[in-house]
Amino acid sequence: MKQIKGLLIDLDGTLYHGNQMIPGADVLIDTLKSRHIPYLFVTNNSSRTPQSVAGLLNSMGIQADPEDVCTSSQATAKYIAQKSPGARVLILGEEGLRGALLNAGLQEVHESPEYVVQGIDRSFTYDSLSAAVRWINEGAISILTNPDLRLPSDHGFIPGAGTIGAAIEAGTGVKPIVIGKPASHLMTYATDLLKLHPTEVTVMGDNMHTDIAAGAAAGCETILVLTGITTAENLQQHIEVTGIQPDAICRDLQEAIELLCP
Repeated sequence: MKQIKGLLIDLDGTLYHGNQMIPGADVLIDTLKSRHIPYLFVTNNSSRTPQSVAGLLNSMGIQADPEDVCTSSQATAKYIAQKSPGARVLILGEEGLRGALLNAGLQEVHESPEYVVQGIDRSFTYDSLSAAVRWINEGAISILTNPDLRLPSDHGFIPGAGTIGAAIEAGTGVKPIVIGKPASHLMTYATDLLKLHPTEVTVMGDNMHTDIAAGAAAGCETILVLTGITTAENLQQHIEVTGIQPDAICRDLQEAIELLCP
């Protein structure tokens, strides 16, 4: 591994499971702070605001400020605002997405949007689907914050943003522009926040299909930690399916700390 200049850190499965901190997560952040290594928490979650993500991390003993958090909603807002400042957007999502889009100067509308922007939306209805299909078929650009098909919950897995997106795509025949992992947009947005080139940044996560794939797509160095989705047992299968080899593989966060901050 080259000397680290900046780190993008996944959350669920990397730093915590549910509401439980993974051992070593607090030490990792404390070590990065003491070494003055810049980092961001990078999440596909489009429903939470940076403030709520930071609050969750702090509640588990992991130091975090809202400025440390980078969400797919923020990256989505920046992507649209750069291409179409002040654009009219139909929002199919929750607090985190709506707040990011409005803070970026975009206009929420229900008629004749230029963009249909969709994330996880637990109030999604048939009327929502009909509106999205109508406006995309009439020329609105389809944007998907993140393609996660399933989300963990207290009652097993529930449909994610990607499942809703699949319904919209089926109704329109239009593939959306995907912002979150495994696409590279979220990572390049985060590296811009760090004011570093992607080749100077390391991505750390537990999921070969999202974290590591997105890091590789953006041109970042990657560290896989076997603390979540990808395990020692399924590692080779995930490498074969994704066609990606992480730059480093760590069994746990303690090993990652030793690698990053020798």
